[in-house]
Amino acid sequence: MAADESTPRKPLRLWPGIAAAALLVLGRYLVPLVVPGSFGLAFTVGLAGTLLILVWWIAFSRAPWAERIGALVVMTLAVIATSRFVHESIAGGMMSLMLPIYAAPILSVALVVWAVASRGLSAGPRRLALVAVVALACGAFTLIRTDGITGDAGSQLAWRWTPTAEAQLIASSDPRAGAEAPASTDPRRRGLHRPGANDDRKPDVGRGFSPGGSPDGAGAEAPASTDHRSTEDKIVSWPGFRGPHRDGVVRGVRIGTDWTTTPPVELWRRAVGPGWSSFAVRGDFIYTQEQRGEEEVVSCYRLSTGEPVWLHRDPVRFWESNGGAGPRATPTVHEGRVYAMGATGMLNALDVDRGTPIWKRDAAKDTERIVPDWGFAGSPLVIDDLVIVALAGGLAAYDAATGDLRWLGPAGGGGYSSPHLATIDGVPQVLLLRGSRTISVAPADGAVLWEDVGPPSVSIVQPAIVDGDVLMAPGEAMGGMGIRRVSVSHRQGVWSVEERWTSRGLKPYFNDFVVHEGHAYGFDGGILSAIDLEDGSRVWKGGRFGHGQLVLLPDQDLLLVLSEEGELALVSATPDRFTEIARVPGIEGKTWNHPVVVGGLLLVRNDREMAAFRLPAAAR
Repeated sequence: MAADESTPRKPLRLWPGIAAAALLVLGRYLVPLVVPGSFGLAFTVGLAGTLLILVWWIAFSRAPWAERIGALVVMTLAVIATSRFVHESIAGGMMSLMLPIYAAPILSVALVVWAVASRGLSAGPRRLALVAVVALACGAFTLIRTDGITGDAGSQLAWRWTPTAEAQLIASSDPRAGAEAPASTDPRRRGLHRPGANDDRKPDVGRGFSPGGSPDGAGAEAPASTDHRSTEDKIVSWPGFRGPHRDGVVRGVRIGTDWTTTPPVELWRRAVGPGWSSFAVRGDFIYTQEQRGEEEVVSCYRLSTGEPVWLHRDPVRFWESNGGAGPRATPTVHEGRVYAMGATGMLNALDVDRGTPIWKRDAAKDTERIVPDWGFAGSPLVIDDLVIVALAGGLAAYDAATGDLRWLGPAGGGGYSSPHLATIDGVPQVLLLRGSRTISVAPADGAVLWEDVGPPSVSIVQPAIVDGDVLMAPGEAMGGMGIRRVSVSHRQGVWSVEERWTSRGLKPYFNDFVVHEGHAYGFDGGILSAIDLEDGSRVWKGGRFGHGQLVLLPDQDLLLVLSEEGELALVSATPDRFTEIARVPGIEGKTWNHPVVVGGLLLVRNDREMAAFRLPAAAR
């Protein structure tokens, strides 16, 4: 250091660092504020800017070598030290890389700011200033948390000390009833009647019981059973995940599409615990899953009012930094029972009226599966007397009446897709997308019928059956990879599988697609896209809806879209061009859950609230 100080220093070459820092700030932080869905580009620009600053500092800054190396050492040590004090969501975010990923560009800009501001100082004060600037930059990360990421991987940052939506729900719930939560209001909506919002009645709740009949404090809170419901109250209009056929198609429903003059009418809105579950609907009752503190919950509410009916609780909690807390699957309603799979593998069979447990299994233990990074997400599939579940690529079937394990599927594979019932060449079978290896098994015993080996991938969305062929949508950690059409045939007792085409014109990630009149419609990133199923060619792409979900109303060639920001939209399901017909506000917050349409009612939810809307009637 003495030699460095005795030799007159050339002035720092600052302009390359300033230019690189300006590029970084513009591309990484300012562009995403005005260009939706640009996080991927912003991340790339931020990485490039960081590298340019480091190259400038090491090779072209003219700083003394002790300072060049010393600055990098100080920044590295600061990140390591900060990692011990950040919120767990920051420490575990982005596969535990969130802190260095987010700190690197900020520290790079801080380095340039320090170099400019301290250029006239002597060595001692200049180096103390470096330590102070780096400490402030890293220290800021101890003040924040992330409530998860958006579909394009942007983090949802919040101050560390502010309560989460889940904490607010727990604080406002009646501890005696457990099920009751306040109806939320939205000042944007004028004069909408919300049945139940001011209703002070509480459901008659009691203790649940374990399968053995002993009191179980983690069981259901439920009203006494009643058997005087009308037949209509017992009709299962939407049995579970994506509807009766798990295809997201709403048949026999026509709605009004002029939402400018006749928009959907909000019937009710209320807070709900976190989770990415959708709904099952039976008569005037809806069933979903949520997290409330250290308890994973299967819940039942009134369809007409949103009033809670019962809760079943299990003392388990799943949480990961990207998707947050709560269950990922959707309950299935079948013959008087609710079957629900939790994010840790807890499989429940509950009485549909009271929520009391009938049987419970730890499916993860039965299949010897480790809980995957994003939790178990497969929704139960009921076929005859079997409940079939998927756990990270594994399959297991349970006796629907007793919960006894009937069969286990083949080992291997992974993913987050749900088991899917299909009939190919007249043979009923259960399909499961599980990474690069898609399998089909016989429902009765789990025997493998056929297997397709594709590219390495992550399976999240459901397959679709088109004229005996199977459409598959493989994905990877950061997005969808496209659509594959695979021909499956059965001749003389032998199954054959052959790929017909692969298309990158539609690349679903965790957003399921629908099939209509020879075309597939879905999300390609945050933009809707349509492809021709004859050859996979794209016919149109348009609109920005984030990473939302959609259902198809085939009677009107109509897509009902729920955007990632909770907006409700109508888009034409025709191949000629992209046409957005209507868009109105829906619910608040990141929305990844699948919408449900039953009759003229639309049900939507996310990780903090749910709501029901009366859709306008179609003109006669």
